[in-house]
Amino acid sequence: MNNLIILPILIPLITGVVLIFFTKNIMAQRWISAISGLLTIIASFMLANHVYRDGIQTMDLSNWEAPYGITLVSDMLSALLVLTTSIIAFAALFYSFKSIGEARERFFYYPVVNFLIVGVNGAFTTGDIFNLFVFFEVMLMSSYVLIVLGGTKIQLRESIKYILVNIISSALFVIAVAYLYSVVGTLNMAHISVRLSEVGSSGIITVIAVLFLIVFGLKGAIFPLYFWLPGSYYAPPAPVMALFGALLTKVGVYSITRTYTLFFYHDAGYTHQLLQILAVLTIIAGIIGALAYSDIKKIIIYNIIVAVGVILFGVSVLTPESLTGSVFYLIHDMNIKATLFLLIGIIIMITGTSDLEKISGLINSYPALGWTFFIASLALAGIPPLSGFAGKLMIVRSGFETENYIGAFVVLMSSLLVLFSVMRIFIRGFWGTPRAYKNEEKAPVKWLLIAPAILTVFAVLYGFGTEAIYPVISTAAETLANPEIYINAVLKE
Repeated sequence: MNNLIILPILIPLITGVVLIFFTKNIMAQRWISAISGLLTIIASFMLANHVYRDGIQTMDLSNWEAPYGITLVSDMLSALLVLTTSIIAFAALFYSFKSIGEARERFFYYPVVNFLIVGVNGAFTTGDIFNLFVFFEVMLMSSYVLIVLGGTKIQLRESIKYILVNIISSALFVIAVAYLYSVVGTLNMAHISVRLSEVGSSGIITVIAVLFLIVFGLKGAIFPLYFWLPGSYYAPPAPVMALFGALLTKVGVYSITRTYTLFFYHDAGYTHQLLQILAVLTIIAGIIGALAYSDIKKIIIYNIIVAVGVILFGVSVLTPESLTGSVFYLIHDMNIKATLFLLIGIIIMITGTSDLEKISGLINSYPALGWTFFIASLALAGIPPLSGFAGKLMIVRSGFETENYIGAFVVLMSSLLVLFSVMRIFIRGFWGTPRAYKNEEKAPVKWLLIAPAILTVFAVLYGFGTEAIYPVISTAAETLANPEIYINAVLKE
């Protein structure tokens, strides 16, 4: 048992409860949130280091051993995602101090963000399929508050759609878990895998696999279930967009990855082929959206959908290299999406608009902002040697090696089209004739640029340090490629 596992969940949980009592003291909320965020990063880093040195760590709550009790499991993938989440959450909170506004800060913004992190870190860590649902609900309830906090017209309109879609997906989640339990008689994820291997390939297992794909596909925004995402993510302010874009869809992607490598790999000829087709269509749909709009928020939002497709294509190929590439790309995309949303938040604060046709010449007054955005855009597109390159290269190479030529070609071409979509923002928004903007003098650009600049540095280091970090990422992918490693660690066989 390792108590480090629960700290990235426990610290934001306690912080969220404590912050409820400081709603009138904004400065105290900021300080407590900042200290808590740093402690969560430290705990997450220590956990990741411990997992890398000593292998998968488990914690049986109330000392009920698996598969009878609730087990928290931290393998290398889980630990890396928890660490990435903690860093992004701290960056978004730091950015919020000068951007979110007192109106939101006085209405439980900081407590709700901490509860959101509880849900995300819990979902990445749980080893129990029903508690995955529980942590999903914690995350979603927090997101309901964040999407509507501020009460603007667009927020109220989009929150209705967002809540309805997630209520339906949550109901389907419970149904899927019930069907799965009726077949295997257990909720422990490692034990489910053992029982499914005993059952073997059957029609009911395939139906359950597809049902889980629908559930997690709604939450992760795969084709054609992404219809709710562009409007819902467009509504809230920049730090909330960064949290949503970097974390919420990635929990859905993680859940598909975990279940389709741990549970549903016995009939890969059907289930993973279906996943691959949907992944390719997701990339195409995201590219079309990113190229169709001239609104900078919509461009980055549709690039979320592209990344979901790229990651899941790697999962569907199901080779050690493609899984390693997916893990590489997943961590990269969480970081770079948060970076870009925070950067376009600064642009919107300066100009008062997200319409690219009304923005130009920003590079003259804000060169640091412009070049930070340029580097982040190159990283997003996977231009070597930045962070998006290594993962996408592995995914494409695995696709060609396994003769999945169409999917590999679509992933390859997506790099060029993603680069074109974000370079439009850089060329039109930062070059051209400088304009005068009403909010220009009020925007605290230097403060707001700190968080995305640090995340951009991470993207550069992640790309240049690919060789150094490869053993860590390959350890995470090895657990996905060989489920026995996860099963033996949890069930102590």
